[in-house]
Amino acid sequence: METLEQIKTLTEELSQNTTKFYKGNNSAGIRARKNAQDLKTLLQTLRNEILDERKKEDGNESIG
Repeated sequence: METLEQIKTLTEELSQNTTKFYKGNNSAGIRARKNAQDLKTLLQTLRNEILDERKKEDGNESIG
């Protein structure tokens, strides 16, 4: 769940920086691109966490 909270926070930062970029702040564009890359990494981490949890649950069902 911590990863999901990080994703929510980063998404908000991305939204703010993108808005500032389209209003003419080029530095905000650089930050937005970094936010997008960090978000991509976090989303992959979340996918892996979900998959690991699913595998753990599937393993418990076959034991019981």
